[in-house]
Amino acid sequence: NGAICIQPCSPSFHGETSFVCEDRKWQMLSDACASLDVQSLFQNSLITGSDFMESKNCLGDGAKHFGAGNHSCQADFSCIIPDILSSPAIPGNIADIVELLKKISLLLSENVTRGKMQSYSRIANHILNSSIISNWAFVKDRNAGSILLDSVNLFAGKLLLRNGSESIQEPFIATKGYSIHRNTSGKSFDFSMEFNSTGNITGHVVIPEEELLRLPRASKAISVAFPTLGAVLETNQLDPAFVNGMVLSVSLPEELQNILLTFEKLNKLGQAGAQCVGWHSAERRWDPRACEVRAHNVSTVVCVCAHRRRTYRSFSILMSPATPRSSVLDYITRVGLGLSIFSLVLCLVVEAVVWHHVTKTEITYMRHFCLVNIAASLLVADVLFILAAFMHNTALNYQLCVAATFFLHFFYLALFFWMFTLSLLILYGLLLIFFKITRSVFLAAAFSIGYGCPLVISILTVAITEPKNGYLRSGACWLNWYETKALLAFVVPALSIIVVNLIVVVVVVVKTGRSSVGEGCKSRDLSSMIRVSKNVALLTPLLGLTWGFGLATIIDSRSLAFHITFAVLNAFQGFFILLFGTLLDRKTREALRMNCLSSRQKWDLEK
Repeated sequence: NGAICIQPCSPSFHGETSFVCEDRKWQMLSDACASLDVQSLFQNSLITGSDFMESKNCLGDGAKHFGAGNHSCQADFSCIIPDILSSPAIPGNIADIVELLKKISLLLSENVTRGKMQSYSRIANHILNSSIISNWAFVKDRNAGSILLDSVNLFAGKLLLRNGSESIQEPFIATKGYSIHRNTSGKSFDFSMEFNSTGNITGHVVIPEEELLRLPRASKAISVAFPTLGAVLETNQLDPAFVNGMVLSVSLPEELQNILLTFEKLNKLGQAGAQCVGWHSAERRWDPRACEVRAHNVSTVVCVCAHRRRTYRSFSILMSPATPRSSVLDYITRVGLGLSIFSLVLCLVVEAVVWHHVTKTEITYMRHFCLVNIAASLLVADVLFILAAFMHNTALNYQLCVAATFFLHFFYLALFFWMFTLSLLILYGLLLIFFKITRSVFLAAAFSIGYGCPLVISILTVAITEPKNGYLRSGACWLNWYETKALLAFVVPALSIIVVNLIVVVVVVVKTGRSSVGEGCKSRDLSSMIRVSKNVALLTPLLGLTWGFGLATIIDSRSLAFHITFAVLNAFQGFFILLFGTLLDRKTREALRMNCLSSRQKWDLEK
């Protein structure tokens, strides 16, 4: 009813009959030693060559239970199973059992017979039971689930096949194997397993016939299914997406490259999309680059996955209900980006045509200079956005994706910093009427803010996160969020600039609202409202305030209305810049009209 500390003992490896007791202390439950010292279990049960003696200072029960000469124990580990299965699957025991399975897979995986695999599966099944799977959240080693997966894959891959096939089934782990050769028709593994008390789920692995033709000699294929392990691996991820099917592992010859997997969804939500993924054993994360979706319906997902023995051996499907999937959003994004790019090109052409007419004063020169750089930055960013999506969908190499993300980050930041420069220019025109700055000073300051700050932030972001493989987001050519928070290098500057620009708009509204003194009451109120509304409409897209609606999608990420509003306001931002920044400017329209007139009409107009 309390806790006692005992010294763990191990047999001498030099043929001596005494125990070697270490000076470390192990905490165990006093009630029938419910918490097992699996190190002693492993050594005392599975290592031969010594007679084990009891010692009053050491764990005598281990010697009593697991004496030397227990050859059946060495053959199939059966002697340690009763003690393990009788121990509660508390977090400490889970960690110890994972370590035990790891040691068995590393040291005792030669000639894995059916008996060995059955015992191994029973031990693993004990800590994969759906009733205790939540205890994994309290295991100190956050990589314990990944270690278990790698250990089982390694051990199962050495399974010996009797008569060309083998099947070992426990409620929460199942192993199947087949002999394969180049003349075999397509092989498949079918799994139907218990997930919880409410029912079963299924999984299906197919090795296509054209893949089997690659085999130079007869070989074997092993597959292991885990209906509950996905929840354990998911606890190691900060991504809101969660595993929505069983985890299927395969052990195949290196010549076989692609396999088909069919997953039944655990959660059959109608709106949620599915993503086929492979477990990257080195980086210990789900990687969508390993698979692609072949077919998808309400209840099942068919994936085509690349089998790589050293990288991708386990596969599943992810679902992220937090972000609504809608064809309306895709349509708005495509149409908006197309129109935005066309509008920005037209905006730059118009500015080039009217430049000498509209930049005769210092303040107008500075304003149009900022507008041109805003349009140019957004144009390049929109084009890079499309290229980055193309790179992701066609699975181009990693370096290209990093380069696209770097420049995408840089130009979107440049967009915001040029908007910030424009807002400072507006404040200068409103508040510092008698303070004059020269064009050269303005250009130096503007380029330092508009391009210097984004360049520094972008370089620091990639330099800090890329060495740790934390620069890119899993499944997209964009900044990582869930592992390294690299996305903060975009979000923090962007939101800060939006807040400053919002304050500038408020200052403009206050200043213009007071400028109607001397008019009649009604006419003053009406002209003030018109002037304020016009200024807000003009400044909102130019200062990037539409991006502030992104906060609404964070607050309520499942609201399709918020996502559509955000997509409309930002996908069409290029069009809004052309409309409010160029076409509605009186001097720009006059300059365009002058360029369209013949020389005779210009002379008459000037007269």
